[in-house]
Amino acid sequence: MSAITANPHSKPIFDRTNLPILTNKFGDTFMVQYATANDLSEVLAIYNQSIAGKQATANLEPVTYEERVAWFVEHIESATRPIYVVRMIDIAVEDDMHKKHPSIVAWGSFSDLYARPAYHISSEISIYIHNNYHSRGLGSLLLRWMLQQAPSLGIRNVAALIFAHNQPSLGLFRKLGFEQWGLMPQVCDMDGFIADVVMLGKRVLDNDNDI
Repeated sequence: MSAITANPHSKPIFDRTNLPILTNKFGDTFMVQYATANDLSEVLAIYNQSIAGKQATANLEPVTYEERVAWFVEHIESATRPIYVVRMIDIAVEDDMHKKHPSIVAWGSFSDLYARPAYHISSEISIYIHNNYHSRGLGSLLLRWMLQQAPSLGIRNVAALIFAHNQPSLGLFRKLGFEQWGLMPQVCDMDGFIADVVMLGKRVLDNDNDI
């Protein structure tokens, strides 16, 4: 799938091209960067992997590239609601290992908690890990790092909506200081069972050392 091209008649909300490239290493194997227009296919593939398990998303069928373009463009053009991607370091594109180790192995996003101006200080966080890279601590690394970025994006409150039956994710967020802010009982028909959704939240500060 080709890279997304901007509409020449529209003015981008935000242009990252004049900013320094964001790169932060997670050890010697992974690095995190802003998502770019070339990344939607891999971001979408990781998202679609999560659907079958019925733990990470309320979508029940794979999402198409066309269905996700507007959402993706909105994020990569936003100054305060970016998508971050975790990439492998030093993986040659043409070698056989590349087929086993996708260049993007995880991603996370900040999204509007509610589409009203006064909610701009609060954001929903989402994190997705490639199936081959679960249980390597990537979720914890990316979540900690995103919480550290939040104040620079004008975010004071970070919320996560998590299925009550997704105990690993609930445990991860609670380990990093998230508290339960709400419970929506029996709100999702998961085609086989009815699911509760838990809202976890955390207030973040510039000098927050509890991350």
